[in-house]
Amino acid sequence: MKVLVTGAEGFIGSHLTEMLVEKGYNVKAFVRYNFQNDWGWLEKSKYLKDIEIYTGDIRDYDSVYDSMKDVDVVFHLAALIGIPYSYISPLAYIKTNTEGTYNVLEAARKLDIQRVIHTSTSEIYGTAQYVPIDEKHPYNPQSPYAASKAGADHLALSYYRSFELPITIIRPFNTYGPRQSARAIIPTIISQILAGKKQIKLGNLTPTRDLNYVKDTANGFITVGLHEKTIGDVYNLGTGKEISIGDLAKKIIELTGKDVEIVTDKQRLRPKKSEVERLLSNPEKAMKLTGWKPQYSLDEGLKETIEWIKENLQYFKVDIYNV
Repeated sequence: MKVLVTGAEGFIGSHLTEMLVEKGYNVKAFVRYNFQNDWGWLEKSKYLKDIEIYTGDIRDYDSVYDSMKDVDVVFHLAALIGIPYSYISPLAYIKTNTEGTYNVLEAARKLDIQRVIHTSTSEIYGTAQYVPIDEKHPYNPQSPYAASKAGADHLALSYYRSFELPITIIRPFNTYGPRQSARAIIPTIISQILAGKKQIKLGNLTPTRDLNYVKDTANGFITVGLHEKTIGDVYNLGTGKEISIGDLAKKIIELTGKDVEIVTDKQRLRPKKSEVERLLSNPEKAMKLTGWKPQYSLDEGLKETIEWIKENLQYFKVDIYNV
C-alpha cells in the first residue's frame, strides 16, 4: 500500500510519516513548496532515504492532484494551525484549511483513492457544553481557525455521503511533543525556562486541555484511520484527562527543576468570546472499536519533550510572542 501524507514536514505529520515507514508502508510526503526546497522536520529524519518527497501547495489543486496519482491512501494533515494568526488573517485559514481540504477530496474522488484520513481538531467543539466531550458534542468554533476546520470536516463528510468517498475523520485533542513550535503552549513554557528566563510569559492560565503525546496521536491516525470499520465517521483521540494551563506550567517548572515566576502577558490573551475554557475528551469510541489507547503518561511525554527542546533550543525565538 502506498500512502501520501500531506503536511508531512510538520509537527504531527513528520512523526506520522516516520511511523508509517517503520510499519512498512510505501510513503510519499507532500511538503510545501518553498524557494529553499526545505523539507521541514523530514530534513534530518533517519528515514529520509525511505520517503518519496513531493513539493507542492495544498492550496493548489493541480499539485495536489498530481501528488495523488499513484497512491492508495491519503493522510491529510496539511493546515494552518496557529489560532492567534487566524485573528489577523482569517482568509489564509479558509484557503489552506477549507479549500485545501476540498482539493484533497476532489482529487481523491476523481482518482478513486481507496481511503482518505482527514485531520480535524478539538477546537471545533469550543468550550465544553458537557464533559467528557464525545463525537456527538455540538460544533461551536470560536476562532477563525476552528471555523475553517469545522468547514473542512463537514466538507469531508459530505463527500462520503454524496460521493461515497471512503473518509475517516480523526479529531485529535491537544497534541504535544518534540518538533512542536512555540505557537503551542508546552514548547512556549519549556523554551522560556530552558533559555534561562526568570519570568515566563503566558496568556490565560485557567483553561483546561486534554494533552496527548505526539507518538500516541500518530499511532491513532494509523490504528483508527485505517481500521476497516471507521469509514464515514469521526473519532476523538485524547486521554480523557484534563489539566489547567496554570497547573501545566507548574508541572513543567517542577520537571525542569528551575525557579521561575509565571506572569500574564496581555498580548497572549485570546479575545474573551474566543477563548476555549475547557476541553476534555471522551475517546471511548475509538478505543472500543479499534483498541487504540494512549501509551504515554503526561509526565513521560513532558520529560521527552523537555529533553528534545533542550537539544534543539536554537529553533525557538524565546524573546518574542510567536503569533
